[in-house]
Amino acid sequence: MGKTSSQFEILAPAGSWEALMAAIKAGADAVYFGVEQLNMRARSTNNFGIKDLKKITEICSGHGIKSYLTLNTILYDHDLALMRNIVDEAKCSGVDAIIASDQAVMNYARKQQVPVHISTQSNITNIESVEFYSAFADAMVLSRELTLQQVEAITREIRRRTITGPSGEPVRIEIFAHGALCMAVSGKCYLSLHTHNASANRGACIQNCRRSYLVTDKEEGYELEIDNEYIMSAKDLCTIDFLDKIANAGVSILKIEGRGRSADYVFTVTTCYREAVVAIADGTYSPEKIIRWKQSLQTVFNRGFWDGYYLGRRIGEWSNVDGSAATTRKIYLGRGHKYYGKSGVAEFLIEAHTLKVGDEVMITGITTGYVETVIQEIRVDDIPVESASRGSLVSFKLPDKIRPSDKLYKKVANQPS
Repeated sequence: MGKTSSQFEILAPAGSWEALMAAIKAGADAVYFGVEQLNMRARSTNNFGIKDLKKITEICSGHGIKSYLTLNTILYDHDLALMRNIVDEAKCSGVDAIIASDQAVMNYARKQQVPVHISTQSNITNIESVEFYSAFADAMVLSRELTLQQVEAITREIRRRTITGPSGEPVRIEIFAHGALCMAVSGKCYLSLHTHNASANRGACIQNCRRSYLVTDKEEGYELEIDNEYIMSAKDLCTIDFLDKIANAGVSILKIEGRGRSADYVFTVTTCYREAVVAIADGTYSPEKIIRWKQSLQTVFNRGFWDGYYLGRRIGEWSNVDGSAATTRKIYLGRGHKYYGKSGVAEFLIEAHTLKVGDEVMITGITTGYVETVIQEIRVDDIPVESASRGSLVSFKLPDKIRPSDKLYKKVANQPS
């Protein structure tokens, strides 16, 4: 856990208690999360409540990592009372910073002396904007469409001008390193609002852009289905194969997108990027390791990968799949029953499918977070068996403690369509 000698702070998503603990186990330096409805994942994830803030910050501080609260939607007048309440509770709970895009949040947080990070929704694309926002914030997420050359020019100028935030420290620059990319400029999209009165800028996007479409000839009525690509659905961003260039660009914070993703996604992606930044720091970053990391990243949710606009692309790359292109999927098997600490044995009740020796399994839970292992031996009634089916109470060796609420899954290969 905690910082390495690398310059990067790895910022992981926490859309659930399971994801929070998975991020911690994987070595995140900080997590970001939303409460109530005033964040950009209000619809797509099970957000925490205000009452959860204290517990979240206690867990984070207990593990030596930072906690960042997303309060980054646009606000209307009727939202201001809730916004103030959230900021007040964040201050009392010891949240390390609030990620904001609306000036109302920045202004109130500054009055309450709560640190602020500027969200990508604010579209910071130049050094003058950085200097302007430095009155409010110690860290800023740059627009996603910038190239690394543009990013480096900004970080270089921050150093030259000695631009500092309210803390008196130099402004830190954050970029998205991995995860979903929106067709819109830094997430500013009105398509969902126009079609379903569900504003993407208020966390209610229904993701029209991720669908397949027909083109109709208005004169003769012929319909053509757009083949091969979902032309508004960008592939997912992946930067693990040029993190050394990002380091040279002076970036301080690597943000992993995915507050709507599961604990196994958070654990896998955070682990890969943690290993990569450590490798950069100790001089072992190599093409062989990059291949292994990308293979691992492909096992969890993704729409295919590309490098975004960082390396100078002039046009996006579009997904050719409906949903995920992950190379593996998980099958629910059952729930935790008991853990025997002295012998390091976990007991599960199989509720679906079959567990076999040699299966690769994962366990997720609110406190457990994420655990994965390969089954070496299965016992039923303390008798070794090769497989166990629905209704069986099974036990197997597991060094990590599990809880009765934990869920057991089997990882299997996804068959190509």
